[in-house]
Amino acid sequence: MAPSLPPISSLQSLSREDQFRILATLFEPSPQLHTLMDPVLAHQSFSSYASLIDAVGGRMTALSATNSPQDKEILEGILGSHPRLGESSPAAKEHMSELSRKEQANLNKAAGEGGEAQAQAQAEKLRALNREYEEKFPGLRYVVFVNGRGRDVIMEDMRRRINRGDVEREKEETIQAMCDIAKDRAKKLQESQ
Repeated sequence: MAPSLPPISSLQSLSREDQFRILATLFEPSPQLHTLMDPVLAHQSFSSYASLIDAVGGRMTALSATNSPQDKEILEGILGSHPRLGESSPAAKEHMSELSRKEQANLNKAAGEGGEAQAQAQAEKLRALNREYEEKFPGLRYVVFVNGRGRDVIMEDMRRRINRGDVEREKEETIQAMCDIAKDRAKKLQESQ
């Protein structure tokens, strides 16, 4: 079934399962995101999907500001739910949402324009950068709003962020990227309905 979004006005009246499905559509499947947002969804209404996404971003930002091991675990679970850029193994694709597959297909297609050998070399470099990033920032995953940018631009950004070495800025940028992606998804899904 293709992803879709009901009218935001119906969100509070939906079952928890349907509310969590909406969060997974916008962000990625994440039990930790469900835990974080369950009390909010039960008691708050939203005027738009953008306001819901801003609420999620605000809750994630609040988690990143605490020193609680439990909050850190929840935040890292949410941030780690996003698929790695450039992952192409069947196992990785199996755990990717339909929207992530489409977004990553555009990134992979743009990378293949320079020939198969160049595309393979870029894919390997991207995998190496993902590993380096995750070693530099344990518990985090590199997330960026691709928005039509090619692998070369994305890899330059990864290198810049790795070299910067600031874990708190990484959390901020990752939360912002996840919210930007979610807003783009919401907009496209609402336009297609």
